[in-house]
Order: sequence, then C-alpha cells, then structure tokens
Amino acid sequence: MSKNLKSVLAALALLAVLAAGWLGWGRLNDNGPGPGFVTGNGRVEATEIAVATRQAGRLREVLVVEGEFVRAGQPLARLELEGLQAQRDEAQARVQQAQDAVASATVAVAARQSDHQSALAQVAQRESDLEVARRKLARSEELAARGFISGQVFDDDRARVNGLQAALQAARAQAAAAQTAIAAARTQVTGAQSNARAMEATLRRIDVELAESELKAPRDGRVQYRVAQPGEIVAAGGRVLNLIDLSDVYFTFFLPETVAGRVALGSEVRIVLDAAPGYVIPARVSFVASTAQFTPKTVETASERQKLMFRVRAQIDRELLLRHLERVKTGLPGVAWIRIDPQAEWPARMAVNVAR
Repeated sequence: MSKNLKSVLAALALLAVLAAGWLGWGRLNDNGPGPGFVTGNGRVEATEIAVATRQAGRLREVLVVEGEFVRAGQPLARLELEGLQAQRDEAQARVQQAQDAVASATVAVAARQSDHQSALAQVAQRESDLEVARRKLARSEELAARGFISGQVFDDDRARVNGLQAALQAARAQAAAAQTAIAAARTQVTGAQSNARAMEATLRRIDVELAESELKAPRDGRVQYRVAQPGEIVAAGGRVLNLIDLSDVYFTFFLPETVAGRVALGSEVRIVLDAAPGYVIPARVSFVASTAQFTPKTVETASERQKLMFRVRAQIDRELLLRHLERVKTGLPGVAWIRIDPQAEWPARMAVNVAR
C-alpha cells in the first residue's frame, strides 16, 4: 500500500508539473485578442527633467532625497554665492549714488532756470532804461539845436544811450547763456537717469542670480537620482538632480515595418506590464517613428525588409496617472496591444480594469 501510494502521488505530481508547463506555454504563445490587433514589447518611460544651475558655485545643501515626490516651485537645493552677495551690496551702493546724482542734476536744472529768469528780467530792465534814455536824447537834441541846453548835456545823454545799448546786449547774452546752461543741466539729468536705470538693472540681474542660487522644481515630479553632492563645486549649467514627470508617462515599444505602416496616431492601445499581469492599462498611440530603428546593412529582399523595426509611443492618460502617482514606475517592461481595425472588439480579458 505504501509503495502504491507513493507511485500515485508521484504520478499526480508529474501531471501537475505538466499542467503548469502547458499553461505557461499557452500563456507564452498567446496570440492575443485576434485579427485586427497587433502587439509589441516595450517598457514604461516618462519625461525627464534636469535640474541644473545657471551660475557656477559650491553646492551648499540638497533638500530632497531620491524617490521623493516634489511640487512645482518647491526648493530642491541651494548654492553658496557669497561673492555674488558682495556684488549686490556694491550694486545697491551704486544705485543710491546714481539716484543722488539724478536729484543733484534736477536741482541744477532748477537753478539754471532761475538764473535764466533773472537774466530775462535784466534784459527787460535794460530795454526799459534804453527806451527812456532814447526819448530823453531826442528831447536833448532838439533843445541843444535851439540853444536851450549846452552841448555837454546832449553829449551826456547820447553817451547814456550808448551805454544802455551795450548793457542790453550784455543782458541778452547773459540770458542766452542761462538758456544754454538749462539745456546742459537737462542733459546731465538725462545722463544721470540713464546711469541710475543701468545700476538698477544690474541690481535686478544680481537679485535674479541670487534667487536662482536656490534651485526649485520646475514642475511636479519625483526625484530620480542625485548628480552632485553638497560641498561639490558645480559649473554653470551643471546638473544637480534629475526629476521625472509622472504625469507625462508613455509606453515605448517597437513594431515591424509591415505593421507600423498600418498604425495611426490616436489608435487605441492596451498595455499589460510584466510586474502586474492582472491589470490592463489604456493608452493611445502618440508617436510613430518615420525611420526604422533597427536596419540591416543591406536590404535586398522582402524577408530582410521585415526586419525593419519602428519605434512607437503610446501615451497613458494624464488623469489616470495623477490618480495613481504613488504606483507609477518607469522602466517596467510589458506588452502593448494595438487595435488597428476600428471594427474589432476587445475581448473580455483585455478590458480595462484600472480605476480611473
């Protein structure tokens, strides 16, 4: 009885192994949903973002760890930029000097305008005095001709007219000089204002560089890996972190030339990952390469042309990704099924079963 029982158990174990092998072979040789569908092997990928510095400096600290989720605008790392802070202090002092120069030039314009008004008043006074002297000279000339006054009085009145004419010319020249001084002062104001704007622009530029010494996340994502460590000198444009945008995930796979030509953008795709064979993920074709990725050295026969493989990308729905950010991982291999016949129906086992 014991020997027969052992034989029966061994036979059952053998049958179980054969059944498992047959099921495994059946799965490996599954022909998929049937006609109207094509398949390709690939892996999950996502948009990568390099977080880099704009200027050189020593990396003071990194505020996140690999695998951490970050939000847009969140500080990720900081640089040490004491030299830039000193430049800012200098620029701030120069801005103040430029603003003081503008104020001084404005006061100078006001002073030149006052001088001009005074000169104009002098011109008016000289014109009035000259007019009075000319009238008096005319009377003196008439009286001298009649002998009522001496020639000396007439000569004195004429000399006075000549003197007032010279004084009027001098006053007018002084007024013109004051007008020129106003123009020169205004030019100084313009120059001082331009210099002040230049200094303020320099200050703003330095402020921008100081702000950029704190590296922030450009968008929501997950830290994939560090490139630099605290204490290292980072060159301008040097990478510090690498992020992946888990809301922009796609499945990249390859199709032969005979099939790729029949795949249209927007075609419906169902993805099954090796790590989660029980889930069917929906997607749509967003890219088909225009050139083959794997090309033989020579293509002379139809069989050789069938070796041409074209890269295809299937975009996974953004809303679906946002609902499952914690589970999204890149690099996972899987299989993509594409419906190239709009009339073909997806079988029940290929129904989408991921909660949206």
